[in-house]
Amino acid sequence: MSLIFPTMPTIHTLDLRFLGADHAIAAYAIPDDAGVTLVECGPYSTHEHLLAALAAAGLNPDRVHTVLLTHIHFDHAGAAWWWAARGARIYVHPRGYKHLLDPSRLYGSAARLYGEANMARLWGKMENIAPEQLNAVEDRETLQLGGLTWTAHHTPGHASHHVAWQLEDVVFTGDVGGVRIGDGPVVPPCPPPDIDVAAWDNSIERLRSLAAKTFYPTHYGAQPASEAYLDELQQRLHRYADWMRGQLATEGDDAPSLTRSFEEMVVEEFRSAGLNDDVIAAYRAANPPLLSVGGLKRCIEKFG
Repeated sequence: MSLIFPTMPTIHTLDLRFLGADHAIAAYAIPDDAGVTLVECGPYSTHEHLLAALAAAGLNPDRVHTVLLTHIHFDHAGAAWWWAARGARIYVHPRGYKHLLDPSRLYGSAARLYGEANMARLWGKMENIAPEQLNAVEDRETLQLGGLTWTAHHTPGHASHHVAWQLEDVVFTGDVGGVRIGDGPVVPPCPPPDIDVAAWDNSIERLRSLAAKTFYPTHYGAQPASEAYLDELQQRLHRYADWMRGQLATEGDDAPSLTRSFEEMVVEEFRSAGLNDDVIAAYRAANPPLLSVGGLKRCIEKFG
């Protein structure tokens, strides 16, 4: 799937087929005068799907010269080392820089969260990126890449190391712009450890200020950059946080009970929106409810 803008190159949406689900994780390929820029690269577990999607779009992976990462979570950045080893330059938030130079701590944290036995199936391996291939970008820094001008927007809330990438009137929103699959609801992904509702509110205001016409969240595909889209994201973020605050105050912090109740609430919302089982499965692959419980709980305990 791709959209063509009058003054824009073609933006290729590449389905990484994560866990066999359609439209759970995307990478974006943008041809330019120097070859191809990727926004996101997904985990190494989906790497062959990414290469196949590039080929289907008529794009040669040998022409990929740059990978712009929105943040360092595995579903966005896990395969970045492979591209760096082939000569691509990797751009990341300063807070994520050291974790891509040496991902051992990042991998260990993920293994504690997902279980060591699940790491290969979910994410695949993650290796060091040489410092000469890795760049940290400052807030509002601009990059000239293949005749195109990119602007980095530091947008914390989902993660402290989050960047939204702007290309003219298009913004690649990573996860701070929410998860939306098809015509489903706009959902905030809230994994631990960095969820910060106040910071996310500020980042949503930054997105509002950019006069974008189209958002490209990593989960999944082109979305209208409308006030209604951002309002829905922000309202659901606060509703989730308020729910967690109320549960902790009245029901305690029993993790299995919180997870069961939260999943029931989310699935009921999806059913009410008319989503079928395949779309719900894609939402669950892109944004596991279990992780949002952990992230929201940590946020409320930290910030009150």
